[in-house]
Amino acid sequence: MAAAEENNSMFLIFILTMIALPLVPYTIMRLCRAASEKAKTIHCRCSGCHRSGKYRKSIYKRISNFSTCSNLTIVLLWVVMIFLVYYIKHVSREVQVFEPYSILGLEPGASESDIKKSYRRLSIQYHPDKNPDPEAHTFFVEYISKAYQALTDPVSRENYEKYGHPDGRQGLQMGIALPKFLLNIDGASGGIMLLGIVGFCILLPLMIAVIYLSRSSKYTGNYVMHQTLSTYYYFMKPSLAPSKVMDVFIKAAEYMEMPVRRSDDEPLQKLFVAVRSELNLDLKNIKTEQAKFWKQHPSLVKMELLIQAHLTREAFALTPALLKDYRHMLELAPRLLEELVKIAVLPRSPHGFGWLRPAVGVIELSQNIIQAVPLSARKASGGNPEGIAPFLQLPHFTEATVKKIARKKIRSFQELCDMSVEDRTTLLTQVAGLSEEETQDVELVLEMIPSIEVDIKCETEGEEGIQEGDVVTMYAWVSLQRRNGLTAALPHSPFFPFHKEENFWLLLADSATNDVWLSQKVSFMDETTAITAASKAIQETQEALGASAKEIGIAVREAVDKVKKGSRLVMGKFQAPAEGNHNLTSYCLCDAWIGCDTKTSFKLKVLKRSRAGTRGHVPEEGPAAAATEDGIEEEEEEEEEEYDDYESEYSDDEEDDKNKGKGKVANGVAHQGANSDIDSGSDE
Repeated sequence: MAAAEENNSMFLIFILTMIALPLVPYTIMRLCRAASEKAKTIHCRCSGCHRSGKYRKSIYKRISNFSTCSNLTIVLLWVVMIFLVYYIKHVSREVQVFEPYSILGLEPGASESDIKKSYRRLSIQYHPDKNPDPEAHTFFVEYISKAYQALTDPVSRENYEKYGHPDGRQGLQMGIALPKFLLNIDGASGGIMLLGIVGFCILLPLMIAVIYLSRSSKYTGNYVMHQTLSTYYYFMKPSLAPSKVMDVFIKAAEYMEMPVRRSDDEPLQKLFVAVRSELNLDLKNIKTEQAKFWKQHPSLVKMELLIQAHLTREAFALTPALLKDYRHMLELAPRLLEELVKIAVLPRSPHGFGWLRPAVGVIELSQNIIQAVPLSARKASGGNPEGIAPFLQLPHFTEATVKKIARKKIRSFQELCDMSVEDRTTLLTQVAGLSEEETQDVELVLEMIPSIEVDIKCETEGEEGIQEGDVVTMYAWVSLQRRNGLTAALPHSPFFPFHKEENFWLLLADSATNDVWLSQKVSFMDETTAITAASKAIQETQEALGASAKEIGIAVREAVDKVKKGSRLVMGKFQAPAEGNHNLTSYCLCDAWIGCDTKTSFKLKVLKRSRAGTRGHVPEEGPAAAATEDGIEEEEEEEEEEYDDYESEYSDDEEDDKNKGKGKVANGVAHQGANSDIDSGSDE
């Protein structure tokens, strides 16, 4: 019986150890990560975002945020561990070493008379004739009698001195950490053990593998369905206009699987009337266009109406069932749009370039969805080349508000941002008719809007000049600043019901040929990861150039300082094209804010190959000639003639380029000022 209990306790100790080994370090890591999180508020504090409730730390929300599968699993495992510790401590018996003097309550070396006195005293207390308790009988026979015999009988005393026990050498018992019933292979116990082995060793891994394979065959690593990527790839076109991006976006398989109920017909009809002006219907043949719209797939009709309800801020009129679909649609939108951008910049041309126009259109759609601004607000109107879309992302701003401030010659969003706080307050209170509280909300949002600067350098490592076929390395430092001093922040988005981080897309493109040479997503949320990536990239580059350890250390420290001040390093490589001057444009586009994007143009000079060897795999270094305004304007004219259907806030504006005269490049280095070179004319 004792051996069985010992085996059971060993099994419990084994289970406890297996649980504690991964659980304890993982819990410590989670606690350290939670303690290291910044307490600084990084979300917008305007009244609109406060009323949205998505940043409110209510008790229910705290419980909901904590009640994740990971957290609940950790708590459950700790409860199991505490129970096992309690059970092992209070139920299992500790193996005792045979000590005759201690058993009789004597000091080592006691006389024979003291031994006999102690034995008689304990016999009166534990002898079966005196004490009927079975445990007292066991203790008397197993311990008291053997202890007395070991100290008084010569043979027993000799065995005790030699082997530590009056009965002589004891057999060694070995146990394994399994319950005793699992070791009995006969009868029902054998069946239980067989079922356990089959269940845990065969069926459970097989079931997990089937679930994983079935899910992985349907979804990508970014939790987007493979069918969605295939659909996006098929419908993506090089000259896809921003007004047509919506038609591709809503064809996601996730949206097509959403149910279309009969009870949705009447609410969708009412919603159609409310958002009809945003559906790009031909007013001359309105009846035919409406009939054509409703003949589409029911899921497509439903998704487009729900998205337009969000963009026009008409979601308050949705029924509970439609509101649930509406929230699910918005929850999936950021990751679907990100995949759509990746497909747009996916190399498809013979030279390995992606497409610029659809990529810009997708990012514009993302901006409008996050800020809940209609796509029609991007069209130029009233002398405002960028449209009123940037104004509508500000709290309490409407189309009427924009018209009022336009009377004071404030027609562009940048002009409003460049005003002093006092002048802007006077304008908004006295001209626009906003209250002091509403004006304060506007100031809070303006303080959150990021200002972007980009320093780009294109060169080949270890060589002079860029020759055709060389591998050119682009180094870009993307710097972010806000008036409130934050680097990592969540955008102002009171109508978007979920947390959304800011992401920036850096595109190096040839706007004349619609080619994207390089593309990369940039995030300012994780400073530690950015420091690690920048340090590694700078160190590898310096080592390739043969720099000393001291020079490498200085370069790495400078890179770390830049990251801590709000910059991110972006590196990429591309193969130099054919000989000639190539007009390139770098775009830095935000997927959450409207009107904070930047771009600049520069000319990359590629020389005819004069060095021996292909050098297709060797990085080179080379300066690029300065861009001339005449060359840029010629490229813009060619672009407008070739893609006359391109409606975007990034359509080139020749007159704006002539007035500003910015975005020039010297020696292959382009400095891109924040909000300084945005061409935002739109084609209707």
